[in-house]
Amino acid sequence: MTKDATACDVAVPPATVRSIGGRPVVQLGWQFLVLVEVADFAVLRRHLGRPRADLLIGDVSERIATLLPNARTMVAGRHLVEVAFVSEVRLSLDIALIALEAAFETPFDIDGELHKVHLLLGAGTASGHADDVRLVEEAERALVDARIERISVVRDVARSTASIDRIALARDLAGAIENEELFLQYQPKVHVRRQEVTSVEALVRWQHPTRGLVLPGDFIPMAEESRDIVALTLWTIRRSIADQKLLADRGHDLRIFINIAGGLLADTRFVRQVCALVESSGARIGFEITETSVIRDPESAIANLKVFADIGVTIAIDDYGAGLSSLAYLKQLPARELKIDKLFITQLTSSNRDPLIVRSTIDLAHALDMEVVAEGVETPAAMALLSVMGCDMIQGFLISRPINLDALIRFLQSNAHIPAPAELRTPFNRLATVWQRG
Repeated sequence: MTKDATACDVAVPPATVRSIGGRPVVQLGWQFLVLVEVADFAVLRRHLGRPRADLLIGDVSERIATLLPNARTMVAGRHLVEVAFVSEVRLSLDIALIALEAAFETPFDIDGELHKVHLLLGAGTASGHADDVRLVEEAERALVDARIERISVVRDVARSTASIDRIALARDLAGAIENEELFLQYQPKVHVRRQEVTSVEALVRWQHPTRGLVLPGDFIPMAEESRDIVALTLWTIRRSIADQKLLADRGHDLRIFINIAGGLLADTRFVRQVCALVESSGARIGFEITETSVIRDPESAIANLKVFADIGVTIAIDDYGAGLSSLAYLKQLPARELKIDKLFITQLTSSNRDPLIVRSTIDLAHALDMEVVAEGVETPAAMALLSVMGCDMIQGFLISRPINLDALIRFLQSNAHIPAPAELRTPFNRLATVWQRG
């Protein structure tokens, strides 16, 4: 324990707690359940060794207990701590989360070495009496969101979908895969210099028979939790292979990129199934993966990505810059494409720093023999500036929103992706002059 980990100034009253399945769950006032996960546990375990790393979560729990002395803190796994408390005001949770983040800026002294521990925080909250299971469930969902967004996430029981609805939706998902309720939409990627569509990204959608269109953000995380993500991804790959053949028959031989969840990169059975599908079909497939998905289990993920690359699957790094971008992992990945997150592209022509970040990212990717894709391109001005910077491909609403296969074929046949020269000439010339002058 370091001397900087002092008790939080928040007045957190002693919690009235009872145990639900071994979890501490509060009953009175504003109820809070915070799940604290060590984000870089796998990296620390490899460096420290399993025995010492397994003791680390106890150190984390101790620091939290010192910070929030009136909260009930419990180690719930090798890299997870549960914290439960009540308070008269909702603001107490926000202050507690800020204090937790600040406290862990101070590294741990482990056997004479300083190690900074990065936390992911997911919290469930409820006002007054609330179902205990709902509180636990919302905290777990918040932690899933925190893993994706890389920020602390709070979910309010009162504002969330009813528990029974989520359970029913999870049950329906398995049937949706079998009953062909899922469908794919495709968003084109245009090569800037060649002015042609060179590939498309497959995006899965769910048309529920009674609920209507279910958004990916609602069912993809749920599929990852339930392991339906395996069947969902295999379905997506099979449908993409079939659609690619239809596109080729129409004269459009395009590579189709598919998003792969991080948990699948360490699943050897999934890897074998995918290899069998790709090799037997001869399909031109690409996989988009995020760096954060690799960080979970770098050794297995990198090894399996190399297996995919060896059979002709193109690997693309998605959302680059939005998470914990690491050059240590970047240089090891067998990636051929790097996609700059749209966060930097949408403000490209209105920010002073974003163009510098984008340009340096493009140069870095080219130095590593990767092509660069800018996603979220919505204006001719952004496209013009990206062209000057040497960006290879663009994707976004300027070109096309995600569309179904029939619409994609019509789009390709009409050459709708080629912008009119008059529309681009003015912004291109102006931005080129500004950029080249610095």
